[in-house]
Amino acid sequence: MKYPQRTLLLLLSAATLYGLTIAAIRAPKDLPVPMRLSEYGFFDGDIAWQAPAPGVTPYTLNTPLFSDFAEKLRFVRVPDGKKVPYNDSAVLDFPVGTIIMKTFYYPEDARDPERGRQLMETRVLVHEAEGWSAWPYIWNEEQTEAYLEVAGGTTKVEWRNQRGRKQKLDYSIPNKNQCNGCHVRHGKFTPIGPSVRQLNGRYPAVGGNQLVHWRQEGFLTGGPPNITQAPRVPEWANADDGTLNERARAWLDINCAHCHQPGGPAETSALNLNLAETDPQALGVYKKPIAAGRGSGGLTYSIVPGKPKESILLHRLNSDDPGVMMPELGRQLIYPEAVDLITEWIKEMPEPGE
Repeated sequence: MKYPQRTLLLLLSAATLYGLTIAAIRAPKDLPVPMRLSEYGFFDGDIAWQAPAPGVTPYTLNTPLFSDFAEKLRFVRVPDGKKVPYNDSAVLDFPVGTIIMKTFYYPEDARDPERGRQLMETRVLVHEAEGWSAWPYIWNEEQTEAYLEVAGGTTKVEWRNQRGRKQKLDYSIPNKNQCNGCHVRHGKFTPIGPSVRQLNGRYPAVGGNQLVHWRQEGFLTGGPPNITQAPRVPEWANADDGTLNERARAWLDINCAHCHQPGGPAETSALNLNLAETDPQALGVYKKPIAAGRGSGGLTYSIVPGKPKESILLHRLNSDDPGVMMPELGRQLIYPEAVDLITEWIKEMPEPGE
């Protein structure tokens, strides 16, 4: 899928010259996708309610990607008659014609969802014959529509967190090309979240197990007779769901491994945080950074077992300095609960060979 790069560059240049914000720039009108989110027909009634239309399946992940405390609503539409083949080692291979949507929002008060929410953006992934393409849609202030903005943008948001504290953020919406910074693997754009191990869990939309429902719906094929016996990652924040190591590895896998693995954008770092990695050094244990710059904080190794304060990995997760923090995209804020998890994981980590 192609779009007119020259037109977009002219728009960006004009914005810089006249002091316009990126969010004010509308996408060129000849793009091969709708300008308005409502035109996809994904939702029934008022699209702000995000009520899926027939043929649209909501889904959730056991351990989702952190995005500055934004909550997310996820949906997928597989073409009628098409099937999704089971595999237990990678993101599911959705057929051509599949559309995945993910809406980011903030509740007015995280302690009381009934008080309302602010929809920020909806990211649309479209699987065409030549591969996947990503398209960002930004919600208007009236919360009546989301409009295609290939240049991304920034939207202010305020909310109260689970502790009742007021939070403020200039929420950043990536442009179309920035999506490649996380989604490209071996030179091809791919979704990140919907894998068997992430989908094998509770299904709030209808109850029961999510993979069971997908099989009953008829678009997931293959796999073990008892699909609940498929691989599964735990819900990382639930201390009763898996070991400390399992929960920490699940969090690193979804938040870091889309870049830090062979074929990912950060493969040259030789740090592999993919869940399947078993080599301690590749995972970061006593591994010196190849080119961390000041991001290393003067520390020597990515991970020092038993010593979180001497571990570069934790140092970067616990920073909000753009030149230090990891991940580089998708967050501005520190996630204290995740920092605590990785701190305990490193603290309890045995020396290699023990």
